[in-house]
Amino acid sequence: MKQELEFITDEDLKLACKNVMDSIERATELAENDPYRNVIDPFSAVFEASFNNISLSDWMNREMMRQVQKSWQNSIGTFHQNVIGHISGLEDLGTGSVIDVKSSELKILAEIKNKHNTTKGNHKTAVYDDLENLLGRPEYAEYTGYYVAILTKKRVNKPFTPSDNKQNEQRPSNSRIREIDGRSFYAMITNDEDAIQKLYNKIPAIIAEIKSFDPDNMYKDELYTKLFDEAFK
Repeated sequence: MKQELEFITDEDLKLACKNVMDSIERATELAENDPYRNVIDPFSAVFEASFNNISLSDWMNREMMRQVQKSWQNSIGTFHQNVIGHISGLEDLGTGSVIDVKSSELKILAEIKNKHNTTKGNHKTAVYDDLENLLGRPEYAEYTGYYVAILTKKRVNKPFTPSDNKQNEQRPSNSRIREIDGRSFYAMITNDEDAIQKLYNKIPAIIAEIKSFDPDNMYKDELYTKLFDEAFK
């Protein structure tokens, strides 16, 4: 299933994948060396261990894995930012910038998030306000700003109107401030409708160059295709 990608080099994709793998390694070391660095709810531990009929030691092992998983899932949004920033005509602005990605060629600004339902409402309004402020500058007069949620329940490309919990109202509709799903965004910036699937299919082979494992076992697993189809159907 390994294939060449036209929109990113193997070298750049390998670097983006390595950043995620390094993040997993750091999170694992932290969980193993100091599992109590985040306050652990003892009540939750007793209820969950009792419900699953497991020991507290087994529960603790699960809790450590949960901590690791939460850390590396946060790194997936950065992964997509890195990949998108290496596509011709786009620029990854890195951490600390107001937005994640811009393209002078395509006239777009973008904030990249992995899941639509993990971004808090107050952060969404902040993203809207940041995009509105930037688009008001003369140098961005012809640009469109995007709030990109890689994983959404359905494909979307519409004005972004997040709710302001403090004011109990939505931000006004603006055709230049939009929300878009990951599949549609990758298709738009690569001019390839299947870009995100091609990226997904390339990753196991790239990871195999970083960490020793057989990618064919991954490709042959029936869940490999099902997981993608359920997320991006």
